[in-house]
Amino acid sequence: MADEAKPISPLKNLLAGGFGGMCLVFVGHPLDTVKVRLQTQPSSLPGQPPMYSGTFDCFRKTLVREGITGLYRGMAAPIIGVTPMFAVCFFGFGLGKKLQQKSPEDVLSYPQIFAAGMLSGVFTTGIMTPGERIKCLLQIQASSGETKYTGALDCAKKLYQESGIRGIYKGTVLTLMRDVPASGMYFMTYEWLKNIFTPEGKSVSELSVPRILVAGGIAGIFNWAVAIPPDVLKSRFQTAPPGKYPNGFRDVLRELIRNEGVTSLYKGFNAVMIRAFPANAACFLGFEVAMKFLNWATPNL
Repeated sequence: MADEAKPISPLKNLLAGGFGGMCLVFVGHPLDTVKVRLQTQPSSLPGQPPMYSGTFDCFRKTLVREGITGLYRGMAAPIIGVTPMFAVCFFGFGLGKKLQQKSPEDVLSYPQIFAAGMLSGVFTTGIMTPGERIKCLLQIQASSGETKYTGALDCAKKLYQESGIRGIYKGTVLTLMRDVPASGMYFMTYEWLKNIFTPEGKSVSELSVPRILVAGGIAGIFNWAVAIPPDVLKSRFQTAPPGKYPNGFRDVLRELIRNEGVTSLYKGFNAVMIRAFPANAACFLGFEVAMKFLNWATPNL
């Protein structure tokens, strides 16, 4: 149902996933900057318009004020973090699939693929949390007008000096709450769509580039549909001053719903959805191309 009968190589998943992650960052980072700025913008004063009225307004203002580099602010952290993170993500997925197979010929069911995807979400949190914390702080400092951090390394160093390793890993639980179910959805949707798009009598590995792009893009949208509420809470929590939310995400959730209603949990929805399709299409295409190359270059790995 979901895979060809060929042995799963977690190592090849690791390498191909890293390349897919690089493709995702280059395509998706500008809209990620817009998403974080929308999620963390301060409430406007009575009678005053908000800093950004929506996705396109934020995109335009960032471009006008800071140029194209403004949209790529804080990209060093995700490139350093996302490449190994996607490598580990696809490795975790490959391992999760392999653990559930009794023999290399076993075809996995969709719930098994979902479980393997969830395992990949657990694997990535250790790398994801510090990268996201640093990225969010760098993305919002430019729009707030004060420059506390000169770059990703400076930000990591200052966070460590201020509150040790806990400062760098602030938001771990929320990252887990976001990534474990969302990763399961991500991989299950992708495998399901690849099977749907494969013509009768053909192999999934012969799928055309446009079909891989569509499957990857839609998988990204399903992933984010699950991930946005915990992502909004995480962005708020990770960019809040120390001590603001003593009870963690419960305090953030309470404050958000009290002040801005339940719909605030879907802040940045448009930016995320516009970004999800091209970024994840690029990611899965990069993964498939790298995997084909690795299978050709090292058939026995």
